[in-house]
Amino acid sequence: MSDRLLEVRNLSTYLQADSREVKAVDGISFNIPKGEIFCLVGESGSGKSVTALSVIRLLPDGIASHPSGEILFNGHDLLKLDDPGIRAVRGAQIAMIFQEPMTSLNPVLTIGEQITEALQLHHPAMSDAEAEQRSIMALEQVQIPHASGRFRDYPHQLSGGQRQRVMIAMALACEPQLLIADEPTTALDVTVQAEILRLMRKLQDDTGMSMLFITHDFGVVARMAQWVGVMQQGKMVEVGSCAEVLRKPQHSYTRQLLAALPENLAKPVSVQAQQATEKQSTAQTPLLQIRDLKVWFPIKKGLFRHTVGYVRAVDEVTLDIPQGQIVALVGESGCGKTTLGRAVVQLEKPTSGSIRIQGQELTGLSARELRPLRRKMQIAFQDPQSSLNPRLLIETTLTEPMKVHGIGANQEERIELAGRLLESVQLKRDFLWRYPHEFSGGQRQRIGLARALTLNPEFIVCDENLLSAMKLPAH
Repeated sequence: MSDRLLEVRNLSTYLQADSREVKAVDGISFNIPKGEIFCLVGESGSGKSVTALSVIRLLPDGIASHPSGEILFNGHDLLKLDDPGIRAVRGAQIAMIFQEPMTSLNPVLTIGEQITEALQLHHPAMSDAEAEQRSIMALEQVQIPHASGRFRDYPHQLSGGQRQRVMIAMALACEPQLLIADEPTTALDVTVQAEILRLMRKLQDDTGMSMLFITHDFGVVARMAQWVGVMQQGKMVEVGSCAEVLRKPQHSYTRQLLAALPENLAKPVSVQAQQATEKQSTAQTPLLQIRDLKVWFPIKKGLFRHTVGYVRAVDEVTLDIPQGQIVALVGESGCGKTTLGRAVVQLEKPTSGSIRIQGQELTGLSARELRPLRRKMQIAFQDPQSSLNPRLLIETTLTEPMKVHGIGANQEERIELAGRLLESVQLKRDFLWRYPHEFSGGQRQRIGLARALTLNPEFIVCDENLLSAMKLPAH
């Protein structure tokens, strides 16, 4: 590779957790030429995000250390810059799109304030009116509907996919030389994902921007990358051009990743068996019955906050889910999928309609009446960082629901059950004694899945969470 913008040489990043030292990144090297895209691929926990955070120097000094390595950006070692020096690089020259948008956006500032703040920080002479105009244009570029109106919305008023698009708009607004994108399209529907990828390629062509693109999606790799690096357990096991790595993988781990793609997996049942199962399930009373469900949110304006209209997030939805069956709910971000899921488990109160589980009506029940039914229905949330309590050990996160619902004769038995749950989602038992911030995004998502399984529920809502929990299937 010639004309390199970024050169990472023998980089090691060790993370300190109590008395443990984790070699999150262990002696990796790669280069990103100017105007080209380097995709970093690997299972969750392999060190991809830590590599990205090391490049932009966002890991806390008290926890992270770099025993070896250089990170050369335009020939200057970023590891040797002082705080003012690295702050001048961040945002203006190197920008980052984070994996978990809800925890990356400030909940007390509107999305417009957050984008204009980034613009004016690096362009002090820019007026408020110009910053607002450029921010709205950035929101329009990433397909935010009614961008001028959304400019004054807060993060919690947007869907997960819309929040991710805001993060992309914020990162691209200052036209950086290097864009670090950590799973930037995971929360987006396929049509918007394609548009965002096209937008990124167009901006790259227009500005000569380079990208460090972290993904588990080999479809995205094939579409975006000129160069690919494959990481396993903190090491770079294979680096090469996109065509070489995808068509003629050299390392056994790369071949395993490609073999684990959904289109390469064996079908679980035959068509005849599937049809027989469906016929049997239609003869039974559905586990979950949803009838004419509405979830409307009032729009309030004026000094006295009068209701002037409604956002019809869910509008007259009727759906049956049979026992032992999976129903996939598909639609673009903001169409109401998450709201419907939250309404089913009574985290959003329906405006009208009926929700029955095993024939029992859920709507209208009080919190006390719902408590014994919580064991039957659980949810794995879309954003694992904001759904896990940062102050609780994973052991407490998993055993507390068991204790509330009387599972396990004592705490020792509950800890044993929690350990088995972690192993079932391919995490180690000793992870029980860690905090959420000590895990990667995909590992946190698997912890969220384990928590949803703690009560052995009859029904689980999985909200856009399986892709970011990527792990090789057990052999």
